[in-house]
Amino acid sequence: MSFRLYNTLTRSVEPFAPADGETVRMYTCGPTVYDPAHVGNFRTFLFNDLMRRALRLQGWKVVQVQNLTDVDDKIITRAAATGKTIIEVTEPITEIFHKDRRYLRIEDAEVYPKATTHIPEMVALVQTLLDKGVAYTAEDGSVYFGIDRFPAYGRLSRLDTREIRSGARVAQDDYSKENAQDFALWKAAKPEDEAASAAWDAPFGRGRPGWHLECSAMAMKYLGETLDIHGGGIDLVFPHHEDEIAQSEAATGKVFSRFWCHGEFLQIDGTKMSKRLGNITTVKDLRERGISAAALRHFVYSTHYRKQMNLSGEGLEASLEAVRRVGELAHRLETARGGTPELAVAAREGEAAFRAALSDDLNAPEAVAALFGFLQRANAELDRKGGDQEALAEARRVFLLMDGVLDISPRVTRVLVGPDTVEPALAAFTDLDEAERSGFAWGVERLQARLAARKARDFAAADAIRAEVEGRGFVVKDMPLGTQLERWR
Repeated sequence: MSFRLYNTLTRSVEPFAPADGETVRMYTCGPTVYDPAHVGNFRTFLFNDLMRRALRLQGWKVVQVQNLTDVDDKIITRAAATGKTIIEVTEPITEIFHKDRRYLRIEDAEVYPKATTHIPEMVALVQTLLDKGVAYTAEDGSVYFGIDRFPAYGRLSRLDTREIRSGARVAQDDYSKENAQDFALWKAAKPEDEAASAAWDAPFGRGRPGWHLECSAMAMKYLGETLDIHGGGIDLVFPHHEDEIAQSEAATGKVFSRFWCHGEFLQIDGTKMSKRLGNITTVKDLRERGISAAALRHFVYSTHYRKQMNLSGEGLEASLEAVRRVGELAHRLETARGGTPELAVAAREGEAAFRAALSDDLNAPEAVAALFGFLQRANAELDRKGGDQEALAEARRVFLLMDGVLDISPRVTRVLVGPDTVEPALAAFTDLDEAERSGFAWGVERLQARLAARKARDFAAADAIRAEVEGRGFVVKDMPLGTQLERWR
């Protein structure tokens, strides 16, 4: 079965393979690092993660580049308000992004280029566009791309260029501004830019890059003049990706990207999640509520990437229960001593359904259904306690293959709390970050208080403490040697 993807450029699902038959060259738009990325942003990044894993499942190599926008109007405004440089604003936010990304098990891209470290490449691209006559310098010293000088402008967004007022210029990096006027490639330096260390010398005047310029320059530096896939959120189709196509293809005369793939919005109460509206939920918020990475991945992948979805407590609770079942199957397969011939049949049929779903425009809901169909059949066969080692090995292989793409099997951290001891020591959990260890330390302290309350026969207080701890996303289990504190990630 051929691998197929929806191409925004053609508005159709098309067979896909890398141009060289071997390596997929993929560019995905990353965050603007002036505030922590919200869960709506991470829905897009999880879609990118699913795509790279599914492409590798086909046997292809993947080289992914994801940019970090660390100079733009919002960042400069933040720098001015805080008396900092743009680097002082963006570096801590960049660290939070990578921390959140790792928590959600999003694989590392091969390259994370920053705009501020690729100024020479952007200057060279602007100069090329000036030399070719598709860009011009305005009276204020800024350089603009003339969209009427690029006849193909508007084909990605299906924009009717006849309605565009030629020569009306867009200078600001306003991500929500939906118009198609000449856009800034290079913005003449202002005092606030200089104060924030956001200005650079160029042959056409001191200034800084426009929002769209960085992606073209960095994509072509690392992946060549024609990409296999360019991805991002649906809100980037226009103007960002439309402008990328214009400046890249005007410079090279070649197709900039063969496929354009876009993920839909994550909403809260029917409204797109956005920093502008203030209805944001961050990864930190979810972690504090005890929502595991596995559960969020399951929640996101339960809806096709091209359909809008609504963030809800009920949906997250359902995903927590679903990944618990996945974790139980993982444990059963790990500890089983054998299987039945039908277990191998279930595994092979599950794998076929799983591969078919992902090959059909990354149909993650069908892939999740294939995993849970296998889960149900596997549990039934494991209940029979067969001794077939080959069947068990096949089931383990298929489970690892499926979870290697979806990555929704929870990771469990457990601490046994006794009256005077905690085993094993929290320091032994090297895979936990400081915040997670701090959370466990709090949980241990509360459970020790619960033990004291039970010893004093104050069972109402003990029950209240247990409810408090479980309200922070922990599982509390009373054991013969103490109380076990668990958190599933």
